[in-house]
Amino acid sequence: MTLRAAVLGHPISHSKSPALHLAAYRQLDADISYTAIDVTEQLLPGLMGQVRRQPGWCGLSVTMPLKTAMLGHVDEVRGIARTLGVVNTVSFEDDGHGPRAIGSNTDVAGIVNALRHAGANAAPSAVILGGGGTAASAVAALQELGTRRVQIFARDPARTADVRAAAASAGVGVDVLTLAEAVLPTAAADVVISTLPPRAADGLAGELAALKTETPGVLLDVAYDPWPSLIASVWRAGGGAVVPGLEMLLYQAVEQVRLFTGRGDDVNAAVIDVMCASVGLPRRAL
Repeated sequence: MTLRAAVLGHPISHSKSPALHLAAYRQLDADISYTAIDVTEQLLPGLMGQVRRQPGWCGLSVTMPLKTAMLGHVDEVRGIARTLGVVNTVSFEDDGHGPRAIGSNTDVAGIVNALRHAGANAAPSAVILGGGGTAASAVAALQELGTRRVQIFARDPARTADVRAAAASAGVGVDVLTLAEAVLPTAAADVVISTLPPRAADGLAGELAALKTETPGVLLDVAYDPWPSLIASVWRAGGGAVVPGLEMLLYQAVEQVRLFTGRGDDVNAAVIDVMCASVGLPRRAL
């Protein structure tokens, strides 16, 4: 029987997750289909009810705006997902009484590996743009890179309770400010992680361009469509290194493939190479 997996989110038509996953499953000769399903928070309970009633599901990738909402639809939350309260991955395990939905988080590993691949093995000073679920994962990733305090710039600081709680759980100090205050700290940071939606950082990019100053740090822009983003172009012009969101998407998908197939040791450099090729990224080996 062909197993089923999918990416859930809204909007979802732009997602490159199907290309990444299907390339991996072909290389592994794993009989798994993978589709994109457009689901809002309001429709998530109904969709998860269907998934539980249908046999053959092995995994779900979860993107915005469902990463927090998914917590209420799994049987167990494991690892850093439990600490952060953010689930981007659901895998299924049969305990003898039927399948159980397990929530986990591969975004943190995706961010860490994307930054390390770009040469950012430490982040003494760090800025996060945005205050949602991906920002919470970014806090945990920066903690893994040795960051002790992070500046978070959000469009609405009053709506950052989740990322504040995540930072407290991870033992990272945070200063939460408005996006209007971001330009100078962003330009000076060793690592900047933008978790803003596409084009939401365009105003900040214009301010950075107007500064006419160097941006020597590393920028990871989680948004990858359209690419390059305006802030990525301005950052590169200032001399900094830019990590496209596709790098994060690749590395978090690698961890999902391991969970969905149960064949962690088989997800090797050859598998990662074909995943890279499926979305136009340079080949590499972990």
